[in-house]
Amino acid sequence: MRLVREKSLLLIVDLQAGLLPVLDGGEQAVREASWLGGVAEALDVPVWLTEQYPAGLGGSDPRLAFEGARYWEKTRFDAHGETAFAAALARSGRDQVVLCGAEAHVCVLQTGLGLRAAGYEVFWLAEATVSRRREEASLARRRIERAGAWTVSADMAAYEWLERCDDARFRDVHRRFLKPRSPRPLRFFD
Repeated sequence: MRLVREKSLLLIVDLQAGLLPVLDGGEQAVREASWLGGVAEALDVPVWLTEQYPAGLGGSDPRLAFEGARYWEKTRFDAHGETAFAAALARSGRDQVVLCGAEAHVCVLQTGLGLRAAGYEVFWLAEATVSRRREEASLARRRIERAGAWTVSADMAAYEWLERCDDARFRDVHRRFLKPRSPRPLRFFD
């Protein structure tokens, strides 16, 4: 199953200021989600962000502010269970969702399961999907994979969206995002 930029949407679930300090790998998750969000923005892949109870947990981390991003305040753990969200996603014509955020075993997992039940292809962004305890992120990943989701890295998603190296979009994304991206230690939350 390969990602296609015209069919894709990046969904960043609840990477909120009040939650980040207690997440195992929260800083890395924000960095990776921010990086892939920038690539998505450059390639016209919609970026959507959810916020669970922002009055208490704060808004999304400021590093995740993308021009044209769509924000969804939610009360359900499963974002797809929110009627307005589900309707907007159906109208978008996008049936591939690259999914990341917090907490992996609660809101991200339930959103992924809701999306799978509704027939969407779900791509679990391994290095940007976290929980307070790493073990719970690992359990959530295994469960979503059993439900038919695919695990990907940010680089995998970016290069699949790019598809080729001989056009202006590749040159732009390469210059802005890929070339300056130095090797860095990554933890994959499995």
